[in-house]
Amino acid sequence: MNKQVKIVECPRDAMQGLSRIIPTKLKAEYINSLIKVGFEYIDFGSFVSSKIVPQMSDTIDVLNLLNIDSQTSLLAVILNKKGAEIAASFDEIKILGYPLSISEIFQKKNSNKSIKESLHVIDQILEICYQNNKEPLIYFSMAFGNPYNEVWDKSILLNYINQIKNKGVNLISLADTIGNSDIHSIRDIYYSCAVNFPDLDIGLHLHSHPNDSFKKIQSAWESGCRRFDVAISGYGGCPFAQDQLVGNISTQQLLNFLAKNNLKHSLDLLALENSYNKSRDIFD
Repeated sequence: MNKQVKIVECPRDAMQGLSRIIPTKLKAEYINSLIKVGFEYIDFGSFVSSKIVPQMSDTIDVLNLLNIDSQTSLLAVILNKKGAEIAASFDEIKILGYPLSISEIFQKKNSNKSIKESLHVIDQILEICYQNNKEPLIYFSMAFGNPYNEVWDKSILLNYINQIKNKGVNLISLADTIGNSDIHSIRDIYYSCAVNFPDLDIGLHLHSHPNDSFKKIQSAWESGCRRFDVAISGYGGCPFAQDQLVGNISTQQLLNFLAKNNLKHSLDLLALENSYNKSRDIFD
């Protein structure tokens, strides 16, 4: 079946903010069930300080329990050179994701580095990626607004995207870190990025209240987006952004949108139902 959309399932994002530590075996069983669904990408773990994100401290142990197939690429998030070196040492991991915020305050909260320092880290990560045949992915956090009363403008976002493009990066995601986007800002910002950077593969990592998810997906699709980060039942959110987590776009909502519009995907829906059942052991 020809796919008209790329779906990135994000169990890392779904799990990382939970205060209760999920057993390694249970994480691996859940991610293995997601692999059977046929997602093109799975954002499965991160190589960051266990003091900052204790939930992800067993990423290597989880990886060793996964049954990888050829149709799914594993994505890991990293925040520094050391994390990139560790992630790049595993053949199973194909994509290294780095979050770059256009908010100085949030970049400090998320990585303990300024934006200028983070751009230098990206240079180090890119060198590691190219030496190890990995694909770099840059997330642009706070792409849809800034809650810290800093100056925010679309031109700032476009400027940083241009800098990343000039470093040779092809894969980027616009992240609505706190769920403050709406259908108008999604249409405006995504379309502007796509027009200004037609050679880039631009996806969306939206956080949203469930009632707003469907219309945000529709706005993104109409603006040309064909790669979506999602999580089963919309679990997750960034633990560094604000006190109350705003969940991800629900995988089920994206599939409902595709079905309603007669758009094709290649996911195994029976396997997805099994993953949903397993997710309840983790999140409920």
